[in-house]
Amino acid sequence: MPSTDDELRKLKQVLEIPAGKEWESTVRLLLHLMGENPSREGLRRTPLRVKQALQFFTSGYRQDPAKILNRSFDVKQDEMVVVKDIDFFSLCEHHLLPFFGKCHVAYMPNQKILGLSKIPRLVDVFSRRLQVQERLTVQIAEAINVHLKPLGVACVMEASHLCMMMRGVQKQNAKAVTSSMLGVFRSSEKTRAEFLTLIRSSLVG
Repeated sequence: MPSTDDELRKLKQVLEIPAGKEWESTVRLLLHLMGENPSREGLRRTPLRVKQALQFFTSGYRQDPAKILNRSFDVKQDEMVVVKDIDFFSLCEHHLLPFFGKCHVAYMPNQKILGLSKIPRLVDVFSRRLQVQERLTVQIAEAINVHLKPLGVACVMEASHLCMMMRGVQKQNAKAVTSSMLGVFRSSEKTRAEFLTLIRSSLVG
């Protein structure tokens, strides 16, 4: 079975795409297929703009979650830490359309805590990739679980998906809610209920 690199090499040869211009040439081709003229004034710089936008939207592939979580602080802290209402956006891997919303993360420390800014940064790393919301939720929780080794981690995400709003069922007010509960958040109903109570106002809103 040919590799992705082999397929890209053959495609570049067939389309006569010059080296270093793969992004721009691909966007120009898409514009042609849409029935547009890529050379008209309003579209001349569109290939470059799309390249820059997509590289930013997928910048998480070039970031390492381990480097974000590599520093923690030793403390005698055994109460829940919650960071809620973290704004995020991502691209649905099925249609390359955005989904966006809020992420709520909690963990029960096991003598170590993270700097609070690390959690939103971690959310950005995983959300700035081609994603499905279910996997994104699990990846955030599991990364904290692996690197911090807390007593438990919880992650809840709620999002609006343009692939449901602009096409398909076209439901503008529907939201998807996903969760990942690890450790005491899975085994203790009391701990899980406390977390859900703390973020409930965000979920209702």
